[in-house]
Amino acid sequence: MSDVLKLASELISRRSLTPDDAGCQALLAERLEKHGFTLEWMPHGGVLNLWARRGTRPPLLCFAGHTDVVPTGAESAWTSPPFIPTVKDGVLYGRGAADMKGGLAAMTVAAERFVHAHPDHEGSIAFLLTSDEEGVAVNGTVKVIETLEKRGDKIHYAIVGEPSSRTVLGDEFKIGRRGSLTGRLKVHGVQGHVAYPHLADNPVHRTAPALTELVSTEWDKGNAHFPPSSLQIANINAGTGANNVIPGELSVEFNIRFNTEWTVERLQACISAIFERHKLNYTLDWNLSGLPFLTRSDGALVDAVQIAIRDVLGVETKPSTSGGTSDARFIAPTGSEVIELGPLNATIHKVNECVGVEDLDRLAAVYERILDLLLLEEE
Repeated sequence: MSDVLKLASELISRRSLTPDDAGCQALLAERLEKHGFTLEWMPHGGVLNLWARRGTRPPLLCFAGHTDVVPTGAESAWTSPPFIPTVKDGVLYGRGAADMKGGLAAMTVAAERFVHAHPDHEGSIAFLLTSDEEGVAVNGTVKVIETLEKRGDKIHYAIVGEPSSRTVLGDEFKIGRRGSLTGRLKVHGVQGHVAYPHLADNPVHRTAPALTELVSTEWDKGNAHFPPSSLQIANINAGTGANNVIPGELSVEFNIRFNTEWTVERLQACISAIFERHKLNYTLDWNLSGLPFLTRSDGALVDAVQIAIRDVLGVETKPSTSGGTSDARFIAPTGSEVIELGPLNATIHKVNECVGVEDLDRLAAVYERILDLLLLEEE
């Protein structure tokens, strides 16, 4: 069993349902401390966070990731217990195998190997670990970054180990993400008897045309770096549970993933204008969970990633901004060059989540090659 597979298995065996870390960070911290990393624990609001750094000189390369996982769903639907790591036909199964305990294991082993081979390397290496990525994400990476910013600790390069590959390891890596804005709409009507509609005001009927316009609007066509912005309705709720009562209120929750064609303020104004045109009596609350960000494609980190993937995997990789949000959105505003690079994302959050055993070892080799390119002096 390889070092990466062994460590990934040990992490999977810890039932770290968000925001519980279940001992994962302690396991990684013990290994990192043996290789000269200084540990700094930064708990916030019941969430465990770890900042581990080796070295004091710039540039600082940070591996970032989360130890928490999403719920398993019905465990009976899994072919093997989700928290008992199981290898079958060269594939490791278990919750978090791809998202992202496999990536964490590969990062850790890569750093260990690099430090062992180059104890006097240039610059510094850090790990930023949280157990709050799969949940509300308010006490994790964002809090660590706030602390680092206040004291002037500058991350120059950040590699987030999220599963980024599409069909084969290394075929894509993320250089940015769209922003995420959620709207919580309440439309107010008048409750009444379905047989006397003239004495009521049905908010479902009033809102339907507005929602039709909302979901049929083409917000933009995307741009050179981002796909089009996309709005989806996530939840609709109305009614009292009886089929003879006109509801007095309708609740709608929607989310828009938006690119750099928009500011938050302009997007909110355009959406609100739809509800105004349809003369709804409504209240609307907003939650912004992340702004769009883009890492410069001609920077040192992107260059190193492309070279490392080509050297180790023989793949010509593609920079991408597709997919959901990640904790990279909290690191990018500091001015860091940030990318996401990890295993295949085909099974994340699914029953029978898995990762190829060979892919784990090859991913570790890619991470180690990136360290070579960024933290070793050219000969």
